[in-house]
Parts: sequence; structure tokens; C-alpha cells
Amino acid sequence: MNGNIEVTYKVVNQNDLNLSIDLEELLKNEKIVKVIKSEFAKGYRNIDIKLDSEMSDKFKLETVKEHYSFTVLKDDFADIITLAEDDATNKKLLKKECFVELVDIKTIE
Repeated sequence: MNGNIEVTYKVVNQNDLNLSIDLEELLKNEKIVKVIKSEFAKGYRNIDIKLDSEMSDKFKLETVKEHYSFTVLKDDFADIITLAEDDATNKKLLKKECFVELVDIKTIE
């Protein structure tokens, strides 16, 4: 195969935050509801927050990480993880209890 692949990865530590929260679960928290009411319904009384029954939106809380990129031949596709780990090691990014997580893979003609 001719061409190259651009690989983007980030270095993740086991202690990094990566939490997914449902909007419904968030609005069950009294402190959150109180803050929303005081911010968006200031001066009003007897206000209640209601959710649509079909609402299942989620959001993530995660540690912000810098993304790193490198380019390899398409023939090296099967070894992308190993090559990403090698790139991180060469850049001295990997430390104890860290690992590489692929973010994006793009074909470059």
C-alpha cells in the first residue's frame, strides 16, 4: 500500500480523571439544582427542574491531555500502538503507570 498515516495519541496516567455522567444523575444532586436555580431563576419562587423522559444526554469529566502526532507508512498500520509507544518513549513522555491512548488515525495521500 502506498501512502502514509498520521497517528494522533495522548499519554494517559492511571490516576487521570475520566468520568461519564448522565444529565438525569446530575440533576438529582440537590447542590447542583440549587446552583442552577440561583443562576437562571434568581428572584423566582417555587421553581422545579423537570427533565424530558427521553433525555439521556451524557457529558464527560476528564483530565485535559496534550495530543501528539507522528506519521508512518500505511504498511505499518498493524503496529500503530507499538509505534505510538516508541514515539512517546523517544519524546520522554512515558512515565511509570502511564500508557498511550490513540485519539485519531488519518490517511494521508
